[in-house]
Amino acid sequence: MGDRSPKSNHKLAAQKQTKTDAVNHAKQRVINAQQATKQAAAAKKR
Repeated sequence: MGDRSPKSNHKLAAQKQTKTDAVNHAKQRVINAQQATKQAAAAKKR
């Protein structure tokens, strides 16, 4: 009973990809916020 249907495997892979994409977007937002903060601080120093 360990074998899965192709449809089931595709659905599982799609769910994993969606979760990975969501995590990557969240990380990118944090990085962008940090970069914006650094740019604002650098502009303030000028």
